[in-house]
Amino acid sequence: MFLALVTLVAGSLAVRQPAAPAATTADIPAPKAPLLSARRVPALITQTVGDLRLDKQLDAAFADPALAGARDRSCLVVHEGDRVVYERNPGMELLPASNLKLLTAVTVLDTIDPNERLRTEVRAAAAPAPGGVVNGPLWLVGGGDPLLETADYVAADKYQPHPHTPFEQLADKLVAAGVRRVTGGVVGDESRYDTLRYLPTWKPTYVTDAEVAPLGALVVNDGEVQFKPQRPANADNPAVHAAAVLTNLLAARGVAVDGPPGAATAPKGGAVVTSIDSLPVKDLVAEMLKESDNTTAELLTRELGRRVVGQATTAAGVSVIRNHMASLHLAVNQLVSVDGSGLDRSDRATCGLLLVALTAGKHPAELAAGLPVAGKDGTLFDRFKNNPAAGRLRAKTGSLTGVAALSGFVDQLSFSMVANELPRDAVGRALQEQVGAALARYPDAPKPDELAP
Repeated sequence: MFLALVTLVAGSLAVRQPAAPAATTADIPAPKAPLLSARRVPALITQTVGDLRLDKQLDAAFADPALAGARDRSCLVVHEGDRVVYERNPGMELLPASNLKLLTAVTVLDTIDPNERLRTEVRAAAAPAPGGVVNGPLWLVGGGDPLLETADYVAADKYQPHPHTPFEQLADKLVAAGVRRVTGGVVGDESRYDTLRYLPTWKPTYVTDAEVAPLGALVVNDGEVQFKPQRPANADNPAVHAAAVLTNLLAARGVAVDGPPGAATAPKGGAVVTSIDSLPVKDLVAEMLKESDNTTAELLTRELGRRVVGQATTAAGVSVIRNHMASLHLAVNQLVSVDGSGLDRSDRATCGLLLVALTAGKHPAELAAGLPVAGKDGTLFDRFKNNPAAGRLRAKTGSLTGVAALSGFVDQLSFSMVANELPRDAVGRALQEQVGAALARYPDAPKPDELAP
């Protein structure tokens, strides 16, 4: 096989060489290697052999009968820079699951300053009176920060470290500002976004299993009034829940709060007593990708709608994402989306679109840095063990019933894989790890000095 490749390459090179002046036998130096030596074209030989072996491994992975319907309903695209290394159904429109978050990430990083922070404020009609009394309510005004969380909530998460905005700091700042009593209770203001808690087309189990919080501009602890070790239970109104959490934190610090927590829009004017900022937007995006956080994805989608078209709704944010993909010359005719997280089973995208999105935006390095690493962190922290891709594969996962997706990088390769109609989750995970291993071995080809002369 190697000799055939060498003959083909050498013949091609010979045809392309310009005619040389006639020379005598004495003018021609003795060759150091045979004219058809593979060593004369080592890079091309290595690339060709590597591509052929990768094709064989990937074709075999997708031919596995265990994939059932996914043998025909799957796609995979692999690039090395701009060069196509492998393609399988690159234009097939499939349910991408959380790989749709890649498009949300690109749009957020390109639209909002990556170093900007979302601010949660506490307002009052006037600054605290002598003695630290706030006459009337304290208004807790949400700024869209999806990671407002208390220490006990963070500690209950088995995935650590857990990026968040420490909500206790807001209570500490109020005490530092001199607040000792609030006569009107704490009132949550979530007016920055609309208050559609869940998309009506989402599966009901997303709610009962706490796959996504009840959505709003003011959400604390993912809107969970009860969390591990008990089964999660979501608040009916996340703004009232946030106000209740702050009320309890103030009480624990000796601040008297008269009246129950509530929810309403804060009046214009008044005084900002204190505030707390979120992590930088680039870190919110990284948390969304690394942990596949549906709540972060959906709140950032509403933030896009608010900033670009003046409508803080999911539908407006989705339109912003689509228009931004079009501005980057991506194939939006291959995109169907109704949310920013990929939870909806009507979402569709292609491997070709997802792969290009990895590097299409203004901040590809920030996007890549936010992807989980195989065997190390995020949704891949316990994956790819004893696999050559461990520590080298950096990719966004995607998982819904019957769906497995994985898009990212392995060394010099970029790739996107989506499989639909899988019979079991375990089959999809096995396919992901087969593909990752094959990419990590690339180029599985002999080195030039190992080739025959």
